[in-house]
Amino acid sequence: MSEVKISAEPRTEFGKGGARRTRRAGKVPAVLYGHGEKPKHIALPAREFAAAIRKGGANQLFAIEVSDGTQVLALPKAIQRDPIKDSFEHVDLLLVRRGEKVTVEVPVQLTGEAAKDTLIVHDHDTLSVTADATKVPDHLEASIEGAEPGTTITAADVELPSGVELATDEETAVASVTAAPTAEQLEATLPEVEEATEEAEAGTGEETAESPEGAPAAEGEETPAEAKTEA
Repeated sequence: MSEVKISAEPRTEFGKGGARRTRRAGKVPAVLYGHGEKPKHIALPAREFAAAIRKGGANQLFAIEVSDGTQVLALPKAIQRDPIKDSFEHVDLLLVRRGEKVTVEVPVQLTGEAAKDTLIVHDHDTLSVTADATKVPDHLEASIEGAEPGTTITAADVELPSGVELATDEETAVASVTAAPTAEQLEATLPEVEEATEEAEAGTGEETAESPEGAPAAEGEETPAEAKTEA
């Protein structure tokens, strides 16, 4: 994975208020740490950072140039996102050096097609690997071509690029191949689903008909709180 050059500014405002102001200015609050260095708080341009992550993934290597003259290489260690706005809230960046080995989580992609009438169950979407900090793969691949029901794809079956070592247990299940349900099996379960739905709807109707707990007392009645107060 090639490194992405990105500019940054030192950040002097901290706390929730400072972070909000940083984000309103179109930047992402971030902190650089590692190698025994004192953590350095910076702000990254939000658009450039988002574009790099979309293209290179969560393990994108950044060559960061801070306006105070600092130049470092760093990998995202933790990324906080806003699920509603789909924006970046905060980023922890780990300082790395060329030639240094790092252990990171890398996404696994399944290739090929399993046997006919099968279902694929994903057990683990990522695997932990150790690699040169400047050569972390953006993804790993495992083939399910022709896999029959009962087949389990493990970490040992994943193709590793040169220089990348598996840090996860080789027996870790990545995906499992099962037989797809037949039309007869689906039809057999349909009455059970309909019955469960009818029972749930009937139960909801009964609850609605009854006075719910905590409902306002009838006119002239005392609520428990009022009775206790008067007592």
